Amino acid sequence: MLEVSVETKSFASDKNCSKSILSSIHFYLKEGEVGAILGPSGYGKTTLMRIIAGLDNDFKGNVTYPKSWRLGAVFQEPRLLPWRSISDNLKISTPHDQQEYCAKLLDIFGLNKHLDLFPGQLSLGLARRVALVRALAIKPDILLLDEPFVSLDEQLAQELRIELSRIIDASNITTLLVTHDIDEAIALSDRLYLFSKTIPASIHEIFDNPMARHALAPEAAKELKEKILTALSKEQTKQAN
Repeated sequence: MLEVSVETKSFASDKNCSKSILSSIHFYLKEGEVGAILGPSGYGKTTLMRIIAGLDNDFKGNVTYPKSWRLGAVFQEPRLLPWRSISDNLKISTPHDQQEYCAKLLDIFGLNKHLDLFPGQLSLGLARRVALVRALAIKPDILLLDEPFVSLDEQLAQELRIELSRIIDASNITTLLVTHDIDEAIALSDRLYLFSKTIPASIHEIFDNPMARHALAPEAAKELKEKILTALSKEQTKQAN
């Protein structure tokens, strides 16, 4: 189980003052569950992902991981080594015994024709796909995804969501997704965490989605989306007042 408890997260601001970004963030994901964080840009979602990834320890609270775990992460920037080809980028990060699995992922995500190119020669959408393959190739127990499909056209994004869903379920990967796309969150996640549009940000509301990645009826998906949109509208009205 992944348990996240962030009491406060602050950054130094002008005049040596401290500005709180996150407050009272508490949630957990059981093994194999997928959670989605929904919220506007600039309200600490990526900061939270960095905390969970262990890249930012300057916060009050704690993150509890499973006893044995391996982390894969895809951030908004692909963070590929620019002086290495795509093939070399993946060879460096992929364990030797997972090279065959990595080759399978390359085929699934349509990257076989690009292995000899360098990161600077790729579109952002292709670079994001490489970063996703890199994260999955290590067969992670925990997967963090920060807007993984934002640079892709909708048809391709939908195809890759389906493939990602299959991989998550087949490998029982505990996954946390940051997205602005409500439909994407509903399609992929068991639980949706709606961030407040406040500084500091907190979890405004939680929506359960027990049929995610499975046979969620269009009517049920529409109903859940309407609930989320209503909650967002109420939050905006609250802030306006």
